[in-house]
Amino acid sequence: MHDGVHVRLMVTRGLKRTPYQDPRVVVGPATIVIIPEYKNPLPETAEKGLKLFTVHVRRGYPDVQDQKLNSHSTLNCITACIQACTAGADEGLMLDPHGFVATCNSTHFFIARKGEVWTSTGQYCLGGITRANVLSVCREAGIPAIEKSFSLTDVYGADEAFVTGTFAGVVPVREIDGRIIGDGKRGPLVERIQSLYKELVNRDIAARKARTLSA
Repeated sequence: MHDGVHVRLMVTRGLKRTPYQDPRVVVGPATIVIIPEYKNPLPETAEKGLKLFTVHVRRGYPDVQDQKLNSHSTLNCITACIQACTAGADEGLMLDPHGFVATCNSTHFFIARKGEVWTSTGQYCLGGITRANVLSVCREAGIPAIEKSFSLTDVYGADEAFVTGTFAGVVPVREIDGRIIGDGKRGPLVERIQSLYKELVNRDIAARKARTLSA
């Protein structure tokens, strides 16, 4: 498998001698599961965009569940996803404990206002490799990319919106809570960021191939 492959890696503590959460009952080494599949994002999704719905499930404080841990304990995200799907949306938009926008249930959320790109402070979401790369390419291209607290009022009045993720990269958002964002189509800034991100990925692939050939 070389092209169009999506790989998921999962690690658990391993087998236990009894069904109990205490890690001291683990017997043997960790269990590592690697699942590769031929999987490509739909081209129309990258152009048409997604519908989001703000769910009641919040991203919690780190002393309850640290949102920066990429763990198997994702019940809050699964509940958010179910609520969003029931509402006819593609993703659930999740708020932090203070009512500011945090992230989506499986992607990171951005808005564009007056030429600036905003995303959350990052306190209540995973660091996100794609999120960090998008912030980087925006800043390199002279697009102000700001990590800050902002509310749903800011979101509803945004010029454009988009989400980022490992699988699909940069995907526009056309509707949030029944409100059309911008003109309901992929905006010029999102399209530019998609292009910048694609260029970054292509450079990374070329560099990796060059290292492999020279090894």
